[in-house]
Amino acid sequence: MALEPENVTHIKKIFIISGEVSGDVLGAKIMHEMPGIEFVGVGGQHMRDEGLKPIFSMADLAVMGVSEVVARARTLTSRIKQTVDAIISEKPDIVLTIDSPGFAKSVVSRVRKSGQLKNTKFYHVVAPQVWAWRPGRAKKYAKIFDKLYAFFDFEIPYFTKYGLPVVAVGHPISDGLDKYKADAKSKEKIIALVPGSRMSEVKKLLPLFQQTVEMLVNSGYRDYKFVIPTVETTEEYVREHIKKWKIKPELIPASERYQLYANTYIAIVASGTVSAELAIMHIPTIVVYKMNRLTVLLAKMVLRVQWASLVNILMNKSIFPELLGAKATVPNILDAFQKLTLPSVRNDMLKDLKIADRKWNKSGEKPAVRIAHDILKSN
Repeated sequence: MALEPENVTHIKKIFIISGEVSGDVLGAKIMHEMPGIEFVGVGGQHMRDEGLKPIFSMADLAVMGVSEVVARARTLTSRIKQTVDAIISEKPDIVLTIDSPGFAKSVVSRVRKSGQLKNTKFYHVVAPQVWAWRPGRAKKYAKIFDKLYAFFDFEIPYFTKYGLPVVAVGHPISDGLDKYKADAKSKEKIIALVPGSRMSEVKKLLPLFQQTVEMLVNSGYRDYKFVIPTVETTEEYVREHIKKWKIKPELIPASERYQLYANTYIAIVASGTVSAELAIMHIPTIVVYKMNRLTVLLAKMVLRVQWASLVNILMNKSIFPELLGAKATVPNILDAFQKLTLPSVRNDMLKDLKIADRKWNKSGEKPAVRIAHDILKSN
């Protein structure tokens, strides 16, 4: 339940920034809990529907990987400056950044250095995964942010030791997904193909998915239905690309993705938030990610965890098979797919996913509600 506007009249304006689809969804939910407040910033359709006044499209921030960032450096630099100037001009009571750590940190540090907003508070949602790589980032966050909203309790000590207040709110993807854990599945054997939300990853994974679909059908899996949920940042590209597929998948809007997942037999997805959503929904999943050689090399050098999927990290075991980098090949996907058609393998995976349920959100309160109410009460 949202707090009454009269209780928070001292907060007039919040500059909110999200550069990814998952952050756009969370940002919209946070905004919904804060009636009567003006929101300006960067976000997608979900946040615009809640009243955001955007200064530019969040699609310009949707990049991943070293080479991808380098290629977009000029655009990112321009957007950083534009955002800094907008914040200084708007003079918000709060700057709330959601994920997109590189962009968020660059913007906030520059606004801080300007010295022009003495009374503005700077809050960040989604703790950077310092437990996975570059733990020194925690100290840098403590220097520029006034508060951090993390998803898990185990993340708190990494930041509080440097004096940064942290509130663990639970993972937002657990919000509302329980209703999709129905035992009754569609009679159709649906294969969900999720190439991600960033253009860079979609361009790498769509050709791989195309070859995988053809190989599956040629290997005897002819009764399967292939479906791709699209997002606004890449929908046009996906539609154009599948025109040349021999076996064309059905496209559905992102708003219908959870119903799709609930009826999915096996999902083949990009590494990211979607794998966590599918873990919570108890959907057998194969995680795939194509990276260029430079990104793979650097990842091996700096990563301190064995897995990429959050459910594997939380459970400290391989629940979802991960095919990353050079392992992301059609034969490897086909092999993992064939294993997941075996009842014994599927049942073992589902048992692990049920055990993982307790890890996502202990409090039971929606993360967006906790974030919004904490902001309103502390200001």
